[in-house]
Amino acid sequence: MGKELPKIYEPQEVEGRIYRAWEESGCFRGRRDPKKKPFTIVMPPPNVTGQLHMGHAMDSTLQDILIRFKRMQGYAALWVPGSDHAGIATQVKVEEELRKNEGLSRYDLGREKFLERVWDWKAKYGARIVKQQKKLGSSCDWERSRFTMDEGLSRAVRHVFVSLYEKDLIYKGSRIINWCPHCVTALSDVEVEYQDKPGSLWHIRYPIQGEQGRYVIVATTRPETMLGDTGVAVNPADGRYADIVGKKCVLPLVGREMPIVADEYVDMAFGTGCVKMTPAHDPNDFEVGLRRNLETIRVLDDHGKVVEGYGKYSGMDRYEARKAIVADLEEQGYLVKVEPHQHNVGTCSRCHSDVEPLISAQWFVKMEPLAREALRVVREGETKFVPDRFSKTYINWMENVRDWCISRQLWWGHRIPAWTCEECGKLTVSETDPAECCHCGSARIRQEDDVLDTWFSSALWPFSTLGWPENTEDLQYFYPTDVLVTGYDIIFFWVARMIFSACEHTGRPPFHTVFIHGLIRDDKGRKMSKSLGNGIDPLEIAEKYGADALRFNLVTGNSPGNDMRFYTERCEAMRNFANKIWNASRFLMMNLTIDKCALPAKLELEDKWILSRLNRAVSEITENMDRYELGVAAQKIYDFIWDDYCDWYIELTKTRLQGEDGDSKVRAQQVLCHVLIQMLKLLHPFMPFITEEFGRANCLQRTGTCAAGSRRSK
Repeated sequence: MGKELPKIYEPQEVEGRIYRAWEESGCFRGRRDPKKKPFTIVMPPPNVTGQLHMGHAMDSTLQDILIRFKRMQGYAALWVPGSDHAGIATQVKVEEELRKNEGLSRYDLGREKFLERVWDWKAKYGARIVKQQKKLGSSCDWERSRFTMDEGLSRAVRHVFVSLYEKDLIYKGSRIINWCPHCVTALSDVEVEYQDKPGSLWHIRYPIQGEQGRYVIVATTRPETMLGDTGVAVNPADGRYADIVGKKCVLPLVGREMPIVADEYVDMAFGTGCVKMTPAHDPNDFEVGLRRNLETIRVLDDHGKVVEGYGKYSGMDRYEARKAIVADLEEQGYLVKVEPHQHNVGTCSRCHSDVEPLISAQWFVKMEPLAREALRVVREGETKFVPDRFSKTYINWMENVRDWCISRQLWWGHRIPAWTCEECGKLTVSETDPAECCHCGSARIRQEDDVLDTWFSSALWPFSTLGWPENTEDLQYFYPTDVLVTGYDIIFFWVARMIFSACEHTGRPPFHTVFIHGLIRDDKGRKMSKSLGNGIDPLEIAEKYGADALRFNLVTGNSPGNDMRFYTERCEAMRNFANKIWNASRFLMMNLTIDKCALPAKLELEDKWILSRLNRAVSEITENMDRYELGVAAQKIYDFIWDDYCDWYIELTKTRLQGEDGDSKVRAQQVLCHVLIQMLKLLHPFMPFITEEFGRANCLQRTGTCAAGSRRSK
């Protein structure tokens, strides 16, 4: 008779012990094997500032299911983990800590000393999310863990920058960018969150020069930027204003004479059909300004205050200036009316301040040439999206992509490898720090202060983590990777950048499949956030119900590309499922007398039935897994174990196990044991801890088979 299991399954006692055993055995290491086909996943690197949240938990669970499934199928499976230096987020945290504890700013320390503090902070907190991921069972090759500012990855970043610069695909110029006056840096698109906010639409008279008493009326949501107006635009098809195109108007409060131009950009139905042009503070106005040769005048500084030269408004914060300008417009008779207006306002994802579009000298990547190949590989199916509808989202964005602003006004990050000569004024761009100007030989050169956008380094993640730009054995064997698992919210910002970067620098797309999942919402369908106070700590759930229960809850509610609601009560149901399996296995062990688990030659009717159900389940679940229908696969495993095996087959065999017919009893044990082992293998990618614990149980080892042990399962 087999060794009796404890009456109750205690995940808190099992999970830590099992994970330590996995790590000690090295069973998660990705090893090159010429006899095996590789299967590679690179983890979307969480921020080094990270605290594991439910979105991380789902992302990691889906990846872990896939990598365990392929590992058990016999692939040379590699899951590369890592973390992102998260330029803005990390610098903000360190600055807050410095200000709170020591009353200092980064400028008090200076760049070098401040960066020492950031590295100290990273060393202290950087490993936190790794420990949390291990608690959920993530089977990464932790020895290969990468950080976006590792020496090798930093070398790859410099190599790419220089390569693109030499191909004239990177340039420095003045364009409209997203700017955070609080963080005092440019932002990428992904760092801007749009919120629907109540505002106003101010209607203002602009006098037409030389025609006393005649005005054009413009409507604006941002009267403070009118100080930088350099024109008024109307639609060329708008007959109301045909006679004033080419004339000039006068900017109220400032007195600047400005041309009235015609441009198709203007929406005749919005406002009055006349639009004030502020090329330095609006991306659309900037483009119109380029087409119509309008002057560009910036009136807000990096802190969102009015620059010098505007009288009493100079030095005012943008919103303080708005009130003063509106009051003066009304007093001087220029304000026609004010209407309530609901509109989208961009806010900084870090500090939640309103983002200011403004013109700034920044570094940019030319996107149109890079987008061509990135579009081709998706259109021709070399890289597929699951679900496929997201390929249309990707294609639409790539077809309309704008040049990418890659410079950030930070100290933490990859410093731009460009040096300006103080003698000749020309740039030297180099992978290694130069001693002199490459144009005139002067030693008086100064490196750019700005760092690169965090996404610039993470765009290289699928191949830089494998040793690129060196042609390493790992790169030759494991690249291109197989599947990227990520949420739909960063298709534009990260997925697209990885695809065009890989195509440009390796000649191949970085992965053949992009598996898109939705967001996790609370039980009311709301996005989880600190402000709403509805966030759920996955580690608390795992501690209470077990990591397996949390994982199974996450995956059974998952449908590719769709958001899901998280119900804590379902974790209790999944814990009950774990207990159901435990009790079934405990029952078998208590009644097991056989030494081997081979199927008998003679099968009774119920044996044939459960084996047919098992074969069907294996076939369908494997097909579901191959199609990334993980939620469907999980539900089928659940139904087979609970209904077919526990509720029916075990009950049907009890009379044989307790009867006098010895041969029938043995045959029942053999089939029970065989089906249990196979169903635990099916379950292992989803619930690795409990299945591994069964795999290590004496009865199953005695039969010569480990149920689902990561080291032994094939």
